[in-house]
Amino acid sequence: MRHLFVASLLTSFLTVPALAVAQDASPPEKPWYQADKYFGAEDMDEARKELLHEGGAQSTFMYIGDRLETQFDGDNNEVLVWDSNAWFGKSLHKLYFKSEGEYSWDDEEIEEGEVQALYSRGISTFFDVQAGVRYDFEPKGRTHAVLGLQGFAPYMFEVDAALFLSTDGDLTARIEVEHEQMITQRLIIQPRVEGVFAAQDNAAFGEGEGFSSLDLGLRLRYEILDRKFAPYIGVEWQSAFGNTENFIKADGGDSSKVVGLIGIRTWF
Repeated sequence: MRHLFVASLLTSFLTVPALAVAQDASPPEKPWYQADKYFGAEDMDEARKELLHEGGAQSTFMYIGDRLETQFDGDNNEVLVWDSNAWFGKSLHKLYFKSEGEYSWDDEEIEEGEVQALYSRGISTFFDVQAGVRYDFEPKGRTHAVLGLQGFAPYMFEVDAALFLSTDGDLTARIEVEHEQMITQRLIIQPRVEGVFAAQDNAAFGEGEGFSSLDLGLRLRYEILDRKFAPYIGVEWQSAFGNTENFIKADGGDSSKVVGLIGIRTWF
């Protein structure tokens, strides 16, 4: 019991002065760095600002083949779908290239295809604003101005949303949302949603005013080797609405269907 009393007394004796010092001490105006002594505080402040806010002098490159897959339905129709992007630049400033489209195995031709060239500027920790140009080489080539937002929403939902204004004055929008959920360290399930909107009817391009189409997909992939190569399988429900549905039916197409798919995802 006597030992406990002595220990308590010593603890109180040591703690009270420490608290007094802590209360009297004023916080430093900024952290102190050893490098400031040798290179000068002003020069080091500029260097740290460049490193933290401008991405430093180092530029990096990355390519992601997010989807390269064959889709097939119950009528034995098969299409090759690609969706990829690449970027080059620093932390805040990048040049983005995106491409996606569909190739019909039956008709042996590209049914839809586009490329985008965008300037991407970081506006927060997880989001970039993007602006540039999009060119549709199929069908009936046309050019659009692009304004978009790309990044990660809370709970790591990957979002890619954009407005497109064509040279004919047609305004459309598209939003894609994906989320990756790890089942094991290499087995990943990925739900995906893509919606398309149009501000006007455009029968020549099969676009109906309003909410035009919706794709709901689920992909299961397995990352092998160094995770840069991942085969996957999945299923997707694709449906058109409003006048877009009417345009598809008038052309003899199927406005709503479920497709199976098999593909690979890669990056470097």
